[in-house]
Amino acid sequence: MTSLELLSPTGVLAYAEVGFRLVLATALAGLLGWDREDKDRPAGLRTYMLVALAAAVFTVLTFEIYETISAGQSQVNADPIRIIEAVTAGVAFLAAGTIIQARGSVRGLTTGAGMWMAGALGVATGAGQSLLAIFAALLSFAILRFLAHLQSDPSKPSGPTLIDESEDS
Repeated sequence: MTSLELLSPTGVLAYAEVGFRLVLATALAGLLGWDREDKDRPAGLRTYMLVALAAAVFTVLTFEIYETISAGQSQVNADPIRIIEAVTAGVAFLAAGTIIQARGSVRGLTTGAGMWMAGALGVATGAGQSLLAIFAALLSFAILRFLAHLQSDPSKPSGPTLIDESEDS
């Protein structure tokens, strides 16, 4: 079923497809959120799931609105990409709020990037791109879960340590 076929639901299959897309977006983002929750990060399971679900709903609505407008006109002058742009901007704003800068360190970048990915998963599933969303979720989970140990230990100094040996007078 293509994205636009569900826009004029004539039976249970179209509603089941929309339901599947919403559930898939929620489940895939839950995988990423579970990793963040497990690592005790600020945004976790529920946040990621809600971001992806909202993005999927907005994406399905985008196609619904586009189909409704184009059904009544022979030439459509609507741009459904604008709604997806708004979704990505909104998720980016939410993700940016998780980034904290204090005392020369920046924290929350991975959480912010993960929330942005959750939004992308929602858009992909909402658009009916299930295989793309599944593959992206699995890659994202592998990055979050298995590549963390390759990063340098933040408790160890990354450069030369400066020691102040001056005497106090």
